[in-house]
Amino acid sequence: MNNYQVRSFSSSSADVQVKNKVLKNTYLLLSMSLLFSAAVASIAMTLNVQQPNLLVLLVGAYGSMYLVYALKDSALGIGAVFLFTGFMGYTLAPLLNSVLMFENGGNIITLSLFSTGVVFFGLSGHVLMSKKDYSYLGGMLFVGMITAMLAGFAAMLFNIPALHLAVSGAFVLLSSGMILFQTSQIINGGERNYLIATIGLYVSLYNLFVSLLRIFSAFGGRR
Repeated sequence: MNNYQVRSFSSSSADVQVKNKVLKNTYLLLSMSLLFSAAVASIAMTLNVQQPNLLVLLVGAYGSMYLVYALKDSALGIGAVFLFTGFMGYTLAPLLNSVLMFENGGNIITLSLFSTGVVFFGLSGHVLMSKKDYSYLGGMLFVGMITAMLAGFAAMLFNIPALHLAVSGAFVLLSSGMILFQTSQIINGGERNYLIATIGLYVSLYNLFVSLLRIFSAFGGRR
């Protein structure tokens, strides 16, 4: 084996170790942040907090997300991740309380959680096993997310229930695609920062859960 082959093998081995470390740290931080988000949501539900207005929601969500990006190379970035996920858990509480007003509200929440888990583990497992590169989905998913967000704002502004459901369905598909894309980015070396990877997967799971919750509530909720 010549020197070039030795260097190539060492570089490849080091690259695999980096990818595995990012994946391990991402899943660890993601699980911890999901638990923290759920704990904050539970406390907020008990306190019966009201949904913050749109300005507070946008500033809180995007401000804390920007903080994560600003601190992504610092240990303080971990605290920023928990700040973001805790805030998102807080904003989830009013929706969960409204679903619990249904006779079968608890079952709807459980079904939404279970379905979200099945989709996440199924898609992530597929990427981990196949090592397939889904980076080509990035552009399409970005355009789809922007379009769905604009449609969501229109649904709120004009109070169109059918459009709300259509947007929720679109977010289920887009969030599933994002899980494929983001997991692929970690596996194939496109994302080397586990804080950013954690935030990306958390947002996809959050959108997936909320969208499924709204769909199941619309079609299966009983007063």
